[in-house]
Amino acid sequence: MTENPDTLVRLTERLAALEAESAVRRTMARYMALCDVPSGTLEGETLAALFAADAIWEGIGPQYASKFGRLTGHAEILAMLTRYLPPSPHFSVNVHFLTSETIEVHGATAKGRWIMLQASGYVDAQAELISARLEVDFAPADNGRDWLITHFRTERLFDAPWQVNARKPNP
Repeated sequence: MTENPDTLVRLTERLAALEAESAVRRTMARYMALCDVPSGTLEGETLAALFAADAIWEGIGPQYASKFGRLTGHAEILAMLTRYLPPSPHFSVNVHFLTSETIEVHGATAKGRWIMLQASGYVDAQAELISARLEVDFAPADNGRDWLITHFRTERLFDAPWQVNARKPNP
C-alpha cells in the first residue's frame, strides 16, 4: 500500500471512530452496572462521572414521559436515579442487558441505540421483565479517553411478570 497524506488522515479518522465506539460502549456498560442491584460498582466510580454537567435524561413515550419526565444536570439526574438504588429498599435484584447495538460516531459526537432488557425484583411488589428502547447521545470527556452521556432517552416497550428464584449454588 502506498502511503500518502490522505490515506493517513482516513486511517486516523477510522481509528478515532473505533476508539470512540469502544469508549461509548464502556460508558453504557458502566452505567448499567452501576444501576444493577447489587451494584457492579468499582472503587471510586459514580454515576455522575458518566454524565456531562449539562446532560439531559428523559423518559419518552406514553409510559415513561409521565413517569420520569425530562431531567437536566447532575443534581436532577442523580436525585432520580438514586431513589431506586441502595440504600433505598426499592429493588431486591435488578439486572440490565443491552442488545441490538448501533453506535454512530460523527467527529466529536456519537449516538448509540440499544434495546434494553431489565430484570427487576422488587422489595414490595411482583418481579417483572421490562424492555425499553434507549437512544443516547455522547461527547468526549476532557481527558480525551472517555465519552460522557449528554442526552439519555428511554422508552418503555413492554413489561411482563416473572418469578425470582433464590437458589443456592451447586456444590
